[in-house]
Amino acid sequence: MPDTRSDSLCETGSNTRADSLALPAPAKLNRMLHIVGRRPDGYHELQTLFQFLDHGDSLHLSPRPDGEIRLTPALAGLDAEDNLVVRAARLLQAETGCRRGADIHLTKRLPMGGGLGGGSSNAATALLGLDRLWRLDLGLDALAELGLRLGADVPVFVHGHAAWAEGIGEHLVPVELDTPWFLVVHPGIPVATPAVFGAAQLTRDTPPITMARALQGGAPSWRNDCEATVRSLYPQVAEALDWLGARAPTMLTGTGACIFAWTDTQAEAQRIAADLPGHFTAFTARGANLSPLHAALGR
Repeated sequence: MPDTRSDSLCETGSNTRADSLALPAPAKLNRMLHIVGRRPDGYHELQTLFQFLDHGDSLHLSPRPDGEIRLTPALAGLDAEDNLVVRAARLLQAETGCRRGADIHLTKRLPMGGGLGGGSSNAATALLGLDRLWRLDLGLDALAELGLRLGADVPVFVHGHAAWAEGIGEHLVPVELDTPWFLVVHPGIPVATPAVFGAAQLTRDTPPITMARALQGGAPSWRNDCEATVRSLYPQVAEALDWLGARAPTMLTGTGACIFAWTDTQAEAQRIAADLPGHFTAFTARGANLSPLHAALGR
């Protein structure tokens, strides 16, 4: 990890930039998810395909000269110090010795516990945005290394390209996937990842496959090994899967509550959404192989 403790660019009141950044924190989908084993430390070994959506949260970041990290607004049920945005900012300060701070406004659109990677995406946007604002120039590999300490999904958002992932999700190989229109449905409840990974019935022994084989099979053959477990534990998710699955090819994303269907056109996705039961919420979005965050930063 680069050490900038002696770098005057990050000294309080020294060369402080007055500019601010407004950046997206995009959602992700797991286009497939296999669980191929369980490590002695309890973490599960995965094989998955990550892809971004052109929809998500957003962060507005402004530098402060006093080292304070102030996040607004407060999220119900989550202490500010536990928010991954604040944790990312403090980790970046601690690892570099940077004495600048930031005012950060988070606009939440993604449901918590939805499997869309909202918290991880927020953390990655904070890391890349503050690296730019504080003129640290750590580089993506160093920022992804920090991100992994915050969560297994953070590195893919830092690197910013659709990827085949293995391990706990941190070993990434960029891929080019099809970019259909998606209808993403949220059944109105959060799903707790520990409950899913701790369930006795969870499939943990899917035979590993190669990336080439996964990509050759394509979307019709992709599945999520967590789907059956989430369906059995959360009747609302089962109801949403049945409703959407009767109208288009459908899958659960990650270990969350959200499900998605892929369609050829936005109009088709919107047509399905028009009949959405009133106790569900939904949005349409286009798949993206380059993260909207990286597009915004010009990387």
